Amino acid sequence: MELTDTHCHLDINKFDSDREAVISRALEAGLSRILIPGLTVSSSESAVKFTKKHSNIFAAVGIHPNEALTWKDITSDNLIQMTANKKVIAIGEIGLDCYWNRAPYHIQKEVFKKQLQLAAEQKLPVIIHMREAKDEIQGKCTEDLITILEDWIGGLRSEKNPLREHPGVLHSFSGSLNIALEAIELGFYIGVTGSATFQNALKRQKIVAALPIDRLLIETDAPFLTPHPHRGERNEPAYVHLIVEKIAQLHGQNMATVAEITTDNATQLFLW
Repeated sequence: MELTDTHCHLDINKFDSDREAVISRALEAGLSRILIPGLTVSSSESAVKFTKKHSNIFAAVGIHPNEALTWKDITSDNLIQMTANKKVIAIGEIGLDCYWNRAPYHIQKEVFKKQLQLAAEQKLPVIIHMREAKDEIQGKCTEDLITILEDWIGGLRSEKNPLREHPGVLHSFSGSLNIALEAIELGFYIGVTGSATFQNALKRQKIVAALPIDRLLIETDAPFLTPHPHRGERNEPAYVHLIVEKIAQLHGQNMATVAEITTDNATQLFLW
């Protein structure tokens, strides 16, 4: 059974003591590919470095909305230079965050739009972060993000940019079913993380059950969002099978089918 982890922060310091062992356990668990997203210029550079050490690791480069204040005039050029590496297969993690408020909202939107334009120019899909204030299921952040994405997709379609067919993924989706369906209509995939396995996550599970499997991606977001029954521990990519197991249960499918479909989804989006 082939598995993929399309969102894993393997580069951060929580893995410093045993990173190679974590990667070995992932391979033993059947993972064929792992994608490390960037959060800043420096973390994007770290992600790219890991792609050179391991054939099964790929990178995305970008500025997280909580790091929007780090954007400088040269940042776009820095990110473009990194995309010259063929194992850089996406722009991300980018988007909007109303939960932490670590950067002014208007600056988040400016930086988000700049990176969407960069993605269009480089013809690389985007990995979208979206988190509402107080973790609400829908609000200003979600609505603004969808409006921005609608405008962006409209531009891709008018220019016949190949990215219009598979523009990206809404990472660790925590919004409403309506928003998920709107995103899918725009061509996006929906990222499912370990939070869907939490025993108290009945609303989120209901949404995952209502979405087509051929629009889902598997993400651990390790070392965060550790799936049940390991909740409270550090997360790692080897736990990806627990997310697959939950999706299979919610859709009345076997794990092998879900693994195959979601792996194919990742290949269609990232072309890796």
